[in-house]
Amino acid sequence: MVPVDGPAWPTFARDAQHAALGAIATQALTTIWWSTPVDLAPPYTGSGSLLAHYGSPVITRHNTVVVPVKVDAAGNFRVDAFVGINGQALWTLATDYRLPPHQWVPSLNVTLTPDGRVLVPAAGGRMLERADADAATGAQRHLVFYGEAEYAAAPAVYDATVVVNTPITCDSQGNAFFGFTVTGLNPLGLVGGITRLGADGSGRWVGAAAASGDTTMVKAATNSAPALSLDEGTLYVVVNGSSASGQRPAGRLLALDATTLATLAGVPLVDPALQSAAWVSDNATSSPTVGPDGDVYIGVLEAAAPSHSFRGWLLHFDAALGATRTPGGFGWDSTASVVPRAMVPQYAGTSPYLLALKYNSYAGIGAGDGQHRVAIVDPHAAQADRFSSVPVMREVLTVLGPTADPYVPGGRKEWCINTAAVDPLTSSVLMNSEDGALYRWHLPSDRLSERLRLNNGYAQSYTPTAIGADGRVYTVNNARLFSVGA
Repeated sequence: MVPVDGPAWPTFARDAQHAALGAIATQALTTIWWSTPVDLAPPYTGSGSLLAHYGSPVITRHNTVVVPVKVDAAGNFRVDAFVGINGQALWTLATDYRLPPHQWVPSLNVTLTPDGRVLVPAAGGRMLERADADAATGAQRHLVFYGEAEYAAAPAVYDATVVVNTPITCDSQGNAFFGFTVTGLNPLGLVGGITRLGADGSGRWVGAAAASGDTTMVKAATNSAPALSLDEGTLYVVVNGSSASGQRPAGRLLALDATTLATLAGVPLVDPALQSAAWVSDNATSSPTVGPDGDVYIGVLEAAAPSHSFRGWLLHFDAALGATRTPGGFGWDSTASVVPRAMVPQYAGTSPYLLALKYNSYAGIGAGDGQHRVAIVDPHAAQADRFSSVPVMREVLTVLGPTADPYVPGGRKEWCINTAAVDPLTSSVLMNSEDGALYRWHLPSDRLSERLRLNNGYAQSYTPTAIGADGRVYTVNNARLFSVGA
């Protein structure tokens, strides 16, 4: 096999800002080279829905593809690694990780450190570290952010009460950041919050209530990956309240010092139409995106869903969280991807970059008409919103789902993405659909220039897309990961 040395895709949405920007030209979408399950017991509903989220594959610079796999209905996991070129199994790693309390099945996410280590959530809020993702064997150890001796003194208690509940974000030095929830009493008095696990194994944490100054904030929002500022000095994290007893928890976006976890700023996440607390749902995967100018974006659901046709909002803040800017018209279970303006030569505005985000329109809910789209929006310009009286980010381009929905007269199948991969080298966005196909949206021509059928379109969930070190495209569709290229 020809050795590969290309750009890695080490975490959810590729980098610590969650921009989802690729750094190699993607191959043509002509062939499924290999596929592998990410769930051996998918939780299908009687109506054929798949109410689950799946972690992003992560890919080393030498093209090893590392995949989290749910192995049974109880929510046990392992991590599989494959040779990217042919899907040959390289190694498997079991983890004793336990899922947090949930309705929809949350994702288990792994990450790669800059020196090639793999970090995998484990029971008790620990991290399982495996050395050298590209090697068939690698040394393993557990890292405990609150102390190895403390864990060893009461492992059963910590395993039962402390749960990692977000993806892991690493900085350029290998320091890891993640959220956790606590479901019961423990000897250290840990409460749900955010942690910094140093590259040297040292740990630091802060509770959600203490960091936010709000006692109703009890944990990091489930599935919401922390993000770092461009200079890596500020950590952005979403915290929320309890979703017990059918509550729709409110939330806050915090800016923390990335070294000390001291609070620099915090802002309540507010529905811009109703001016009341937005719904920060644990059934979403919405994570902060940091733009090239430092602005911060986070998706939420409306305060009184479905008052905005169950579309939610993409809230928009400056880097200090001191100024609230024009929101985007969709935020439900969506993390915005960054689109360099050069990818859209027909754009005549002044913004230095644009955003790509899902723009679903749910039929029969408010003004929703089943015309599901993906949109390229200008985050620094506004237009009228047909779903409310609030101005929203201006649409630059939108693409309608290409496949008719037989259950919705005039409707289209949904775009099943929570973050789309952006390829600046081919000026295209890669995204999958509920129709069971992967698409390339070529932005200069504003057309779906390539399509590859993955399956029959049954039972899809919102999932991330990634780009391999050799330009292959990786997408999760109906509980399987597909490796697609020329």
